[in-house]
Amino acid sequence: MESSGCTATKDQLPSAGGQVPNSLSTQPWEVTDTTRLRRFLCYGSETASYSTKDHPLGMENTLTLIRLIEDGRGCEAVEEIRRFGLEGTAVRANPTFFALAVCSQHSDAKTKQAAFRALKELCRLPSQLFCFVQYKKELKEGMHGGMWGRALRKAVSDWYNSQDAMTLAQAVTKCKHRAGWSHQDLLRLSHMKPANDAIAFITKYITKGWKEVRELYADKENSEEIVRIFEYLESVEKAKHSTDELEVIHLIEENRLEREQILTNHLKSKEVWKALLKEMPVTTLMRHLGKMTADKVLAPGSCEVAAVCERIQNETLLKKAKTHPFTILVALENYKRGHGNRGKLKWEPDGDILRALESAFTKCTANVEPTGKRYVVSVDVSASLSSVALGSSVNAATAAAAMSMVIARTEADAQVLVFSEGAVVPCIISEDMSLLQVTAELIKIPYSSTDCAMPILWASENNKSVDVFIIFTNNETWFGKANPAEALRMYRQKLGIFSKLIVCGMTTNSLSIADPDDRGMLDICGFDSRAVEVIRNFALDLI
Repeated sequence: MESSGCTATKDQLPSAGGQVPNSLSTQPWEVTDTTRLRRFLCYGSETASYSTKDHPLGMENTLTLIRLIEDGRGCEAVEEIRRFGLEGTAVRANPTFFALAVCSQHSDAKTKQAAFRALKELCRLPSQLFCFVQYKKELKEGMHGGMWGRALRKAVSDWYNSQDAMTLAQAVTKCKHRAGWSHQDLLRLSHMKPANDAIAFITKYITKGWKEVRELYADKENSEEIVRIFEYLESVEKAKHSTDELEVIHLIEENRLEREQILTNHLKSKEVWKALLKEMPVTTLMRHLGKMTADKVLAPGSCEVAAVCERIQNETLLKKAKTHPFTILVALENYKRGHGNRGKLKWEPDGDILRALESAFTKCTANVEPTGKRYVVSVDVSASLSSVALGSSVNAATAAAAMSMVIARTEADAQVLVFSEGAVVPCIISEDMSLLQVTAELIKIPYSSTDCAMPILWASENNKSVDVFIIFTNNETWFGKANPAEALRMYRQKLGIFSKLIVCGMTTNSLSIADPDDRGMLDICGFDSRAVEVIRNFALDLI
């Protein structure tokens, strides 16, 4: 990993290649091919712009990756793909599998071999394996190669054979098909030979169906492992075909069956949802709060509401799920709204659940690991921040307040500012302030014109050392006397710090402040939970 160089002196500022530029104003830190690849793996674009809007992936997105392979750096590229996938640096999963598919489809033998070796580690779920295979299919014509050759057949076979048998049984019953592929397709096309009896049992279940497998194994003397898997698959099949609500509830509780393994018809039952609720992961639970309230699963004052509130605020569960406060805030705003994005689903928000979510937001701040960087977080109040941020249900003012709170409370050196043309006002966020109080504090100063260079100019005038500037605005990015990118370069030169700049246009689809040739600048269009991780990755010099 390359050094961030954030605290180097003026004469020691490193470039991406490790060289010391003579003048930061004329030689910004070079954007290398490694930087472009990391950006793509993180959020699906080689540019210095993250958008909450998903875009289709194609060959035009991976020109840098192709260049790296053709320059003899294919294995190095695969290692980057592998590292990003395993360390959880990527905020979107699909770019990882698309990049891996490109490497596996390329004619360079070493790159191809490295890609297939990485497949087993990176594709942990059937949905990910299906995604990878579909990308290979889409790339086949453009990259002029075959698809179901020996290497892919072996890689797919190895994927199934490397799984723990019970884990595989659970996985294939929760995700049967995705992206136009099914387990039957992959087993047939890979000519997979099971590595042991338990895997053989599961593959027979996939290819022949439960009725035939039950007849084959019911009267055999089976190993303990096969007996356990037999009983598990039997419970899944019973749940699929049973019309008895009590039996379905018993099967869910006895075998920890999940929502994906239950028929849609049974999901109309309040009692079935109550059974599912007992083992539901906390992040899944928060996604379904509205539906469960609308369907009276969560009735006011009920034991189910009490149990949900307890789990939402459980610090151990929140920490295990690595839940960021902004994720809680999105769940809170979605629930508070009282209706879904689409369809006719409506509910009356439960006061206890709202208070539990508010409490969880505060508790989750402790889950955020500090980056150790010096921050100036600036909120542009030159225009109304009442519009909803693109990519979430949170309005721009609340999103800016939440991020200001989190950074102020987790980083040892963080200054929060509010600004509009002619006014930069430091804002104190104390530990006892609520999100509502912080939001009110941020919008105190009167509206004027936007000047996104002001926070940087303020830091320069006050000789304040800053590693990362973050500017939150709606869609206003006009500037006055200085372009923010140029102001940043002047600031770097004056203080001898390779500072970074992130501009978040929370209600816009496009921004053009970041200099595309300076790896220390980033534009964010809209604002969602993934943007939070993009900011962290950028601050830590991971992208």
